[in-house]
Amino acid sequence: MKIAFICTGNSARSQMAEGFAKRLAQTLGLNLQVYSAGSNPAEEVNPLAIKVMEERGIDISSQRPKGIEAIPYQELDVVVTLCDSARQTCPILPGAEMVHWDLPDPASHRGTEEERLEFFRRIRDEIEERVWDMVQSLQIRKGNSAKLR
Repeated sequence: MKIAFICTGNSARSQMAEGFAKRLAQTLGLNLQVYSAGSNPAEEVNPLAIKVMEERGIDISSQRPKGIEAIPYQELDVVVTLCDSARQTCPILPGAEMVHWDLPDPASHRGTEEERLEFFRRIRDEIEERVWDMVQSLQIRKGNSAKLR
């Protein structure tokens, strides 16, 4: 199964979702190919996204922002958009399940570094829960009703 997480800049939300989904696939021995992309990719992964994911033991520092054209978009089984902008610009794929999570962009949050880190952590935790729920749902639909956590 091929899953992609799409947001505007591919610098924070989708990168974190990709990191969590890859960890789940590896930990649980799932046959998932996980991608992320942006409708307007940033220059780099946001350093605060890297930092808050390190707190969860997931290293996304080698991941890079990329556009939708850089992933096997026509082969995807599930496309998750993480913001309204990506939802509006994301091409519809016949046969792919389209899922939408409208999450605030932590990269645009203003405040002190600690306030920004706290906001990144809140978004990270929300993404982690949603990725777990999504993978659980996919497993149940495939006939494996065992709990993943």
